[in-house]
Amino acid sequence: MERDLQKTAKYFGLTRPKLIALMRDKGLLNDRNLPAFPVRDREYLRIKDSNWYHEKAGMQYSQSTKVRQAGIRWLAEQLGLELPAIPADNRDVA
Repeated sequence: MERDLQKTAKYFGLTRPKLIALMRDKGLLNDRNLPAFPVRDREYLRIKDSNWYHEKAGMQYSQSTKVRQAGIRWLAEQLGLELPAIPADNRDVA
């Protein structure tokens, strides 16, 4: 499972700009909000390439940062954030 920066920020109870600022301060993101060290951090962060066709401008390309499942705990450690409590699983209660 992967999350974009918006969903990751919400998970930690932050806004997206606040999460980006924290990640930039730690040197995890570059000025384009992409992983600063994509090879070193590949187990935690990934660059997603997207493209679409625009009628007037032609092909458009974009890149965004995705946080892998293993990256959630790693980010919490890197940024000194609290991991949200895991809700109790009551499905097996009779």
